[in-house]
Amino acid sequence: MSKKNKPDTRGIVFSTDPNFKYESEANEQEETLPPAKQKLSIKLDTKQRAGKAVTLVQNFIGIEDDLEDLGKKLKNHCGTGGSVKDRLVIIQGDQRDKILQWLLKNGYNNTRKL
Repeated sequence: MSKKNKPDTRGIVFSTDPNFKYESEANEQEETLPPAKQKLSIKLDTKQRAGKAVTLVQNFIGIEDDLEDLGKKLKNHCGTGGSVKDRLVIIQGDQRDKILQWLLKNGYNNTRKL
């Protein structure tokens, strides 16, 4: 299929307005707040995980790369696996105390454990 015949990925099919111009939505990434202003929540979760516990770190405000970096540091500190999905840091096992201790030590003062 040539480029000419490919469907428009933006969802616009046709416009009768001769002055119409498509304006793409700017995907502005929000700046990462400094650690002292982050209000992170640490939570234990077992839902949809076959009864296995995971620790979730929620409410991170910032760009995806910084969230990935935080997740990597937390996984290394806890010595377990995990991932970053849907703006959540997921750490295997009940690691709430270790994570809280690491976050407080690294300047995340508004962190709370649920």
